[in-house]
Amino acid sequence: MDEIFRGLVRAASLIWAADSAVLEIICLSLVVTGLALAISTLIGVPAGAVLGLWSRVRVRGLVTVLLYTGMGLPPVVVGLAVYLLLSRSGPLGGLGWLFTPSGMVLAQTIIALPVVAGLTMTAVQSVDPALRLQVRALGATRWQELAAVLREARIGVMAAIVAAFGSIISEVGAVMLVGGNIEGQTRVLTTAIVLNTRMGEFDLALALGIILLLLTFFANTALFWLQQRVGG
Repeated sequence: MDEIFRGLVRAASLIWAADSAVLEIICLSLVVTGLALAISTLIGVPAGAVLGLWSRVRVRGLVTVLLYTGMGLPPVVVGLAVYLLLSRSGPLGGLGWLFTPSGMVLAQTIIALPVVAGLTMTAVQSVDPALRLQVRALGATRWQELAAVLREARIGVMAAIVAAFGSIISEVGAVMLVGGNIEGQTRVLTTAIVLNTRMGEFDLALALGIILLLLTFFANTALFWLQQRVGG
């Protein structure tokens, strides 16, 4: 209990004092996760919607299985794969993204993309097929039909985005492997927590954990509010 209390006090003091090192870690965490979530949303929502409306059942079934497999990928495996891709001898080594925030964004995008696409596909498939028939009867194009179905499935789509955010904001394995946990460059909240725990700085690790929980709470609150606005 004493360590928990000290962690709460340390977290409050770090937030109140606006510690520059902690603020830098928080900002990088939000930037990496935010960019990965944005890219995953821009790619995953249209892809999931198209798959949900795809009439080629056999092909869609294979893609669905692959998506569901991707939703369960261990982050550390993704980190290892991205590490090998971005290493000097890897096919993407020329980008120079290893141990940079860009590589971390790539790893988190790979983790979040199947979640967004898979849950969006499920939300689209749950829309009443009569809606598509009505839209077609009115002379809508394929894209207009897709937009109408997405609008009807908007609450499920927002749930997909929220789930993807949760899967990457607290992820540590991939960003640790790809980013390297370099101070001032690639250190984020999760990797800082692991580092301080290994060093025996339990009160600081707990303080950073509390800050991460607060960030997750406020971010999910904002997404929930947006979901309610979209649903309304």
